[in-house]
Amino acid sequence: MNLIISLILGILFTASVFLMFQKSFFKLIIGVILFGYATILFLFAVGGLTKNAPPLISENGMEIEKMADPLPQALTLTAIVISIGVQVFVIVLLRKVHADVGTEDLDDLNATDRID
Repeated sequence: MNLIISLILGILFTASVFLMFQKSFFKLIIGVILFGYATILFLFAVGGLTKNAPPLISENGMEIEKMADPLPQALTLTAIVISIGVQVFVIVLLRKVHADVGTEDLDDLNATDRID
């Protein structure tokens, strides 16, 4: 199972980086979104799964090894919030660039006249 998750993570990260290096704004946005999902899946994979074990110590005591680790859950929630913020920022930035420059091709940005 770990091999399958590792392969899926590798494919997601590779696809996201490949899309972010493309010339189109749309592919750049999709690459940023895929990178956020890959990061969240990576944090899930690193955190591991603990079945039926809360991250709290009960009155009768509990072995530390059986406890669920709350840190990966907190990091995952933080990654979700940050990735949504980055995605919205990239979308708004690229819409503003497209409105000002009038092109979607990233290579054409150097060739266009800029309004100062």
